[in-house]
Amino acid sequence: MRTSESPGPVALRHPGAMRILLRCLSYLRPYWQLTVGAYIALVGIDILALISPQFIRWIVDRGIRGRDIRLLSWSVLTLLGLTLLKGILTLLQGRWTEIASQNVAYDLRNAIHQKLSALSFSYHDRTETGQLLSRSVQDVDRVRFLTGRALIRLIDGTVLLLGTAVMLVWMNPRLALLALGTMPLLAYRALAFSRQYRPLSLAIQQQLAVLTTRLEQNLRGARIVKAFVQEDAEIERFDRENDYWFSLAARVAKLRAFNIPLMNLIANIGTVFVIWYGGLLVVRGQLTLGEMVAFSTYLGQLVSPVRRLGMIVTAIVQALASGERVFEILDAESEVKEAPDAIPLPPVRGHVRFEHVSFSYFGRHRVLEDITFEALPGQVIALLGATGSGKSTIINLIPRFYDPTEGRITIDGYDIRHVTLNSLRAQIGIVLQETTLFAATIRENITFGRPDATEEEIIEATRAAQAHDFIMEMPEGYDTRVGERGVTLSGGQKQRIAIARALLKDPRILILDDATSSVDTETERLIQMALTRLMRGRTSFVIAQRLSTVRAADLILVLDKGRIAARGTHKELLHSSGLYAEIYYRQLRPQEDALARATRRVPSRGGES
Repeated sequence: MRTSESPGPVALRHPGAMRILLRCLSYLRPYWQLTVGAYIALVGIDILALISPQFIRWIVDRGIRGRDIRLLSWSVLTLLGLTLLKGILTLLQGRWTEIASQNVAYDLRNAIHQKLSALSFSYHDRTETGQLLSRSVQDVDRVRFLTGRALIRLIDGTVLLLGTAVMLVWMNPRLALLALGTMPLLAYRALAFSRQYRPLSLAIQQQLAVLTTRLEQNLRGARIVKAFVQEDAEIERFDRENDYWFSLAARVAKLRAFNIPLMNLIANIGTVFVIWYGGLLVVRGQLTLGEMVAFSTYLGQLVSPVRRLGMIVTAIVQALASGERVFEILDAESEVKEAPDAIPLPPVRGHVRFEHVSFSYFGRHRVLEDITFEALPGQVIALLGATGSGKSTIINLIPRFYDPTEGRITIDGYDIRHVTLNSLRAQIGIVLQETTLFAATIRENITFGRPDATEEEIIEATRAAQAHDFIMEMPEGYDTRVGERGVTLSGGQKQRIAIARALLKDPRILILDDATSSVDTETERLIQMALTRLMRGRTSFVIAQRLSTVRAADLILVLDKGRIAARGTHKELLHSSGLYAEIYYRQLRPQEDALARATRRVPSRGGES
């Protein structure tokens, strides 16, 4: 299945490569000492590389041809020392470069994680998890390579190329002309190669993200895939995406297979002519043997960076494409922004007002229309309506997971868009319909909102949520680790831990999204008793699925197609709202009767559903 983020190469954009390169390099600024040290070492390496052939020339002409054994011995020892010094400088240059580039990767991953944490829900609604994983891991690693070995190899090759060319011209201009004559053709071929390679490189990385997304979804939904016997269909879908990635990779391989040997051939043509013409000059006495050896050594240094040029250029081009994808995340704008003059929200009583609030997803799909209501401190507000009526959207607007398209929401008179997000959300406790637990201990999951909570506070919260007893039956009690997303726990156990997590936070505003939907009848009764006690003094918003919930509510909002169709208490609505009465007699009343019959049949054991 092709996604919007996996276009073919033809449709790819080509932003300024220099702008991306400079931005990547800006992450080296905090590590400038390591970077400067690495490049100073590089200068020393290149100086030694440029003077060593001259020293070899002197050894051949003075020591070997002059048959001076003493000079030859000392010269060889000196050459060995220069080689050792070059090795030490190479070691330091490689170490410092790698440390600096690894720090760049560290900073980029932290920046991406912070950005993703700060972006609003709407961004995550539009973006696939696999895309974000691919950019956070693979693309960041390519940027690391760019700021480290790739760039320093390019500079090393360029300096060595220019320095060697100068030395060749200084030694013998005519011989140098033969060696350097193929360089313009080689540079042209390398440039053409990079222009063809870059869009394909970006397309491959995008398709790899599609593969990651597909694999991540299959792993996350493994139970559903098996339950619906869709293994073969999912394998086929993955195979189609993998086949498209393979076709892109094959095109890249074909491009490399043609261009890299071609560039090597162009570079080696000059070598052949130099050996032929240089040999003639030596035979004629116009060039010493030492000069010929030095010239050949320089030529090897000239060909080597040129031979690597294609590889380095492709690596840099690929890294620039990765940098573009990374910066797309870092430059993303959150639709929920904290105002520059936002103030901390002081401790609130819980007076919540919706004033003519409307909301549209992505500015197109209108979900809420002119919602106005007031929740006084300590009141329980029940939200009732069909699927898609806007219940979940209302509770998502209170902690500013989204911002209203129109209207405003206030808490104790403070417009929530004018207070800091942390101070707002710190006073709101949430238990979502889809319980999310982390692959950690039960204690860590419960204290997620309050890591500094005492043992007594943790136990009090779990007792209130009817979770303490089953936790103590676990092999390691509160220190028992749960699987990814809590798969080692039952639905009821996960729900009660999530309730304990919200209660430990001791919020002034409580949001319950069908919080008791995954527990059995007896457990639900106990939790409802605990919640009734704990909701006293708190403003509570409950998406109602149980008759007991709506009966206990101070205000019931009946939603229909994004509007408030009716409001009032249970008794009032039974007489004044035909829609509420229909919901009551068709859904709530039969459900409550069934639960009552089940309660009479099943002994009170507190078991799991």
